[in-house]
Amino acid sequence: MIPYGHQLISAADIAAVTEVLQSDWLTQGPAGPLFERALADLCQSKHALGVSSATAALHLACLALEVGQGDRVWTSPNTFVASANCARYCGAEVDFVDIDPRTRNMCAQALAEKLRLAALKNALPKVLIPVHFSGEPCDMAAISALAKQYGIKVIEDASHAIGARYKNGSTVGGGQYAELTVFSFHPVKIITTAEGGALLCQDDALFARLNRLRSHGITRDSGAMDQCDGPWYYQQLELGFNYRLSDLQAALGRSQLNELAAFIQRRRDLAHRYHQLLAGLPIQLPVKSEHSAWHLYVIEVDAAQRAAIFSALRAADIGVNVHYIPVHLQPYYREFGFKLGDFPNAEAYYAGAITLPLYANLSEAQQDFVVSILTKACQ
Repeated sequence: MIPYGHQLISAADIAAVTEVLQSDWLTQGPAGPLFERALADLCQSKHALGVSSATAALHLACLALEVGQGDRVWTSPNTFVASANCARYCGAEVDFVDIDPRTRNMCAQALAEKLRLAALKNALPKVLIPVHFSGEPCDMAAISALAKQYGIKVIEDASHAIGARYKNGSTVGGGQYAELTVFSFHPVKIITTAEGGALLCQDDALFARLNRLRSHGITRDSGAMDQCDGPWYYQQLELGFNYRLSDLQAALGRSQLNELAAFIQRRRDLAHRYHQLLAGLPIQLPVKSEHSAWHLYVIEVDAAQRAAIFSALRAADIGVNVHYIPVHLQPYYREFGFKLGDFPNAEAYYAGAITLPLYANLSEAQQDFVVSILTKACQ
């Protein structure tokens, strides 16, 4: 099968993991901080924290920003459920902002109007979680300006977007538009740590709290404890979690970072080629972008034909997928009163969406085969 996404593991990656396996440390050794420093430097961020998944990163981000009962968090309906679930883990209410049909990202104009109405009702969110869908950054300049206007914190869900750039050319994760940025390193993402994620921020105090929350709420810093019985001593200062990244994963991630630029360039080349090969078909293509990290390549077909086209591609052993079922239509969120029609742009997009294969080691021959089957299915 030609999958929609796939990791690319090199001999250097294997050697990096093998080196850890042959060392004295498998979990919390030197590889973790080295990976975190390399990631922070890449994104021009002061701090980076490796964690067990992007879901864990989103949860910690909400906790560190003190999201809790009675608070509101807004995100995009066009995302994986974790972007909303992280707020529910903290007891907060979740709402959504409809997408721009062109970029499939949170629409800044829709956000502005929703914030205006929420302010009149004294019902503003505490945190916004815009999602850089498919690797294309949201209009973060506009979103950040609105957040500052209303006194709202921002968590960038950049799970799809490591290596992407904003419109001004700066690197996603640098902290100019958000308090926190989240990356995912799942195997279908641009680089992988097998499973894992990361949090990036510029604030020292915020980073210290994240670090503590990642490891059971425990500190060994004598200056932060109310007593110290000796060099073995530690204290749990708050309720935390075991969300740590192992040295094995960190070593793989650090090795993969060396190939990030090449991976993204290959994805961009393949996306450009898709644009050329699919130009004559009766489908909507994603926006051409030199800023995107191109995690996904999603087309939109006629909703009445989507099931047939999807099935034809799967029958040809092409592992297409759909990203995403709008979160507000999941049964769990319908229990809160969300319903069909609430976010029409996200719903209309979903009705025709098909994710085509796109990954660094996808060959042009495989891509040509995908296009040939898609062309026949669209006739």
